Amino acid sequence: AWLRTRLRERATWRELGYAVILAVFFTGANAGFVALLGLSGILLATPVIVWALAPETVMIIPGHAIPGPWAALPFCAVGLLGLVLCAYVAGLLAAAQVKVAFFLLSPREEHSHSRVIELTRSRIRLADAFEAERRRIERDLHDGAQQQLVALSMTLGLAQMEMGESTSPAAELVSRARDEARQALDELRRLVRGIHPQVLTDHGLAAAVAEVALGHPLPITVDFDLPHRLPGPVETTAYFTVTEALTNAAKHSGASQVAVVGRYTNDRLIVVITDDGHGGADPALGTGLSGLADRMAILKGRLVVSSPKGGPTQLRVEVPCSG
Repeated sequence: AWLRTRLRERATWRELGYAVILAVFFTGANAGFVALLGLSGILLATPVIVWALAPETVMIIPGHAIPGPWAALPFCAVGLLGLVLCAYVAGLLAAAQVKVAFFLLSPREEHSHSRVIELTRSRIRLADAFEAERRRIERDLHDGAQQQLVALSMTLGLAQMEMGESTSPAAELVSRARDEARQALDELRRLVRGIHPQVLTDHGLAAAVAEVALGHPLPITVDFDLPHRLPGPVETTAYFTVTEALTNAAKHSGASQVAVVGRYTNDRLIVVITDDGHGGADPALGTGLSGLADRMAILKGRLVVSSPKGGPTQLRVEVPCSG
């Protein structure tokens, strides 16, 4: 069974091919290289050999006698050139062997690579579908339930006007119902803005973060310097990451102020959120950091958290803008 499995694998035949090439071609090439290296060494040492054998003449080449060491200097030059040639040949042989080994023995990841690409694309499609569904819910709430609550509030207001200054229990109930309808409308508007704020669509990330800062319980300093509008998925991901980070700062950090800085560098959006709280943020404690990291991963972004005990806590968000 093992042999059948091995014979069916392409890697087995690639390894066999590499073994044949190594045993036949590279063995012959290496033997020729060793012969060339040995001959070059002998030629380089010809004056010493002639001097050691003097006063007899030396037959280095058949039919050509060398009378003395000085006459062997041309052979020495040829040997030196042979050594230089050997250096180049050795480099070429090593490079060729590395190329062949890499081509035949390196793991093939076509299948797994295609699976990774498909999984990445499917994840992005799911994210896009989720974003489209969120926009649809926002539109339905804005055009449906919100308008009905406005109409209900107006109807209750008209009923209250018809009752005038009446102090009957019915007038009090109508007034209370109108207040509750107004509160429900305000809550629905906050919910719609939380799904996808209109200011983010109309004016971009900097304006949306500034609007969040105005309504946040903590004093927030916003400093964004972006040369142009960024792609929609980048702005949406960065916006909800910043809002979640600000919510975490208000709930868990005990901070008195927060600073949000955004820059566009090397085709990447970099946002740094810093608070002066007590630090110690841990993803395992349910502070929402894992969800932020997952949101970043959809666009191949990074979330770097620095939160030592005693603070401060800094979240660095990096989102590529060209994906």
